[in-house]
Amino acid sequence: MKLLLCSDGDYAWKQGFAHFGIPKNEIHIGYVTTASKGLSDQTYIDHYKKSMRMAGYTAEPFDIEGKSLDEMRTFFADKNIVHVEGGNAFYLLKAVRESGFDIVLQELLVRGVCYSGSSAGSYIMAPSIETATWKSNDKDRFGVTDFTALNYVPFLVFAHYQPEMEERVRQMKSTTKYPVRILMDGQAIFVDDEVATFVGEGEEIQL
Repeated sequence: MKLLLCSDGDYAWKQGFAHFGIPKNEIHIGYVTTASKGLSDQTYIDHYKKSMRMAGYTAEPFDIEGKSLDEMRTFFADKNIVHVEGGNAFYLLKAVRESGFDIVLQELLVRGVCYSGSSAGSYIMAPSIETATWKSNDKDRFGVTDFTALNYVPFLVFAHYQPEMEERVRQMKSTTKYPVRILMDGQAIFVDDEVATFVGEGEEIQL
């Protein structure tokens, strides 16, 4: 199982996909945009699509919300990378549960499909998305009160870290029972089976 848990999408296609070991001309990406629907401003999706094309990748966008298991299986049948974009982690987790994407994703990972996530797309692979509450309490949670996520890694991810967040993150880290991997933009955790390695620019933040 190969997972790339990024802070921001740009890292994935500028550097991160190389960790999967798939020749660029053989990569077929299913690009899940669902988390963006939980935000009022979705212009970052256009930025990422353009950035991806400039890096030489072609991705097929897909919204899992409202899709059946058969529709999702058909869409991902020819894909070897699933990239789940960031946005609202609560909206994304709700859609994952309601659509059954968690079932399809497990099938894909067993088949050897690689997973890439950025921000919210990284959060859902952890035991919980509780880190999505650490920055602000005013983000719409879309009725989600159970933060239990897909639990593919034994740690939480905190994305888009900046130095001015240090005190808040230290405080919130003390309230969780899980280890936390803190990422700035341009950084990621690459998981190859059970080995999780920090990759990207600079050094991993340790608080």
